[in-house]
Amino acid sequence: MNGDGTVAPVIIKRKKVVAGGGGHHSGAWKVAYADFVTAMMAFFMLMWLLNATTETQRAGIADYFTPTVSISRISGGGDGLFGGESVVAENTLPREGTGASALNPTEADRARGFYDQGKDEAVTAEDEVFREVEEKLTGRGGESIVADERLQHIVTRVTDEGLVVELFETERGRLFDGAQPTPLLASLAREVSEAARMVRNDIAIGAHTAAFPVVVAEDPVWDVSGARARAFQGLLLQTGTDERRFSRVTAHADREPVEPNRMAVRNNRIEIVFLRK
Repeated sequence: MNGDGTVAPVIIKRKKVVAGGGGHHSGAWKVAYADFVTAMMAFFMLMWLLNATTETQRAGIADYFTPTVSISRISGGGDGLFGGESVVAENTLPREGTGASALNPTEADRARGFYDQGKDEAVTAEDEVFREVEEKLTGRGGESIVADERLQHIVTRVTDEGLVVELFETERGRLFDGAQPTPLLASLAREVSEAARMVRNDIAIGAHTAAFPVVVAEDPVWDVSGARARAFQGLLLQTGTDERRFSRVTAHADREPVEPNRMAVRNNRIEIVFLRK
């Protein structure tokens, strides 16, 4: 017998090493998290734009992102999701509740996918008229219908609501004696009435008052501001403003001060708004 047969066989074990860690060490979650953060950033940017822009600006932004590739208004046949109807057809949009079209506008004349450029042109023309009225009242164009000593009582601004003309008191120039208009306010009313003839917009009047001392037993701010609003309306009527143009006459009391000191004289003011059509 050969002596080599008594030697035990040699067994070699080779371990298969797999590169990488377990599932919990994967980086896939980072991609998902990055997508989530990006989506949230886009969402908050959208919310900020909706809050910080006007209707006209939002329409301009929407136009910027409107696709320029032509879309066929003729749908192919079939019994699919829309039953063979075109989603942009004149008779489909209003019926399906997806918006309006040129022939079937909504009450606001503006719906998803429909934008009336003519309305913006009308707004621009109206703003131009408002600027002319501002120049007449404040002398920005070099000519004013208001005397120099009374210009310090007038501030104007154009807002989404319309042209706001603010008449306010100073320490040396009071507009009211209690609830009675002073000669200064009567002269300002004549000039506002003259400016009102330059436009045909409806008029809104709001009266604001400074706060009264807290020691007053009954706070009269509402009664006083209401009386002042009606008194100024009466001045405009006396100077030829048509009564049918008044849309509202409002008392704001001391709820909307323009000065931190609620009892400051500057808070006594009358706001005349030429409302947008």
